[in-house]
Amino acid sequence: MEQARKDWNDIKSNDSWSIFKIMSEFVEAYDRMSKIGPCISIFGSARTKEENPYYGLSVDLGQRLAEKGFGIISGGGPGIMEAANKGAQKGKGPSVGLNIDLPFEQHHNPYIDQQHNLEFDYFFVRKVIFVKYSQAFVIMPGGFGTLDEFFEAITLIQTNKIARRPIVLVGRKYWAGLITWIEDVMLGEEKNISEKDLSLFQIVDTVDEAVAYIEDFFSSNLLSPNF
Repeated sequence: MEQARKDWNDIKSNDSWSIFKIMSEFVEAYDRMSKIGPCISIFGSARTKEENPYYGLSVDLGQRLAEKGFGIISGGGPGIMEAANKGAQKGKGPSVGLNIDLPFEQHHNPYIDQQHNLEFDYFFVRKVIFVKYSQAFVIMPGGFGTLDEFFEAITLIQTNKIARRPIVLVGRKYWAGLITWIEDVMLGEEKNISEKDLSLFQIVDTVDEAVAYIEDFFSSNLLSPNF
């Protein structure tokens, strides 16, 4: 027990010093991201292989959005993230990677602009940067991390913590089960959300649909900082 108390006190003493590391990550990221211009985040699985149709779709979408004048932000790793950055470079737009050190699958992909490759130790700092510098959120098929990013964005918009932004789920077949549960259980049975909350996101299957939805939104809404 005495050793446990000592270990606990050591942890507490290190907590205050970690604040400086957290601050440094915010300061560096704010400084570098503020110089890039309007961006769109594309989220998705690190495990998606190049032969997967969603990989190619992500490349095409990143390219189209870059050609429209947006920078593309990804999580910096392989899979869908790599595809998004690859598309950004093909479209000659800023290709940004918010990379984080993970024990298994994360390593930065080769399609990130060198000056736009940011490294993070803290997930929560990285998520703030995604939200602050994204004018829209595109959600490709992914795992728990992708779901986390989707629900983070939709919660902040629902609670008016950030302004309304396009949230696009790509892949009707992939997302069908989740959306059915949201509609039938979360809304229908439990009444944990409102009917209007279903309008906070759009489900599409194609690049054309995604681009059209984002373009339509910004035909009547200004590009602006989130906070």
